[in-house]
Amino acid sequence: MQAWYLLYCKRGQLQRAQEHLQRQSVNCLTPMITLEKIVRGKRTTVEEPLFPNYLFVEFDPEVIHTTTINATRGVSHFVRFGTSPATVPATVIEQLATWHPEDITDPDTPYAGDNVVITEGAFEGIQAIFTEPDGEARSMLLLNFLNKQVLQSVKNTDFRKV
Repeated sequence: MQAWYLLYCKRGQLQRAQEHLQRQSVNCLTPMITLEKIVRGKRTTVEEPLFPNYLFVEFDPEVIHTTTINATRGVSHFVRFGTSPATVPATVIEQLATWHPEDITDPDTPYAGDNVVITEGAFEGIQAIFTEPDGEARSMLLLNFLNKQVLQSVKNTDFRKV
């Protein structure tokens, strides 16, 4: 009987596993999200799996055996409850396939008003308030010096969110 199962894939091989499974006529689903994060000091929008290293697959174990799926390149193992692979209800799969969230941000990406601490340079160890991005690789921070607030441009790699 055709059912949805959950696979855990080897680190960084989710796409490889999905390609090889699709060649075996196995229906695959990897819910993706688009989020804004800082990558190599630049604020960018990236698309990532909602559940990293997990892949939902639909197949009939009487047609394609679970050991065949388990032996596929990039696959580590089935998520199991006891000795049998865990099945995922079709309603959950339908919701994941149709759900498209918007405006998701990485928790480590600062936004206006967030407290940050400077980790590099002359102001190392000083707490500041993130005000706005200043181009691709820099941001404006509000520092408090001798009871006077100073706006300073700092590289995105030189501070982190508290």
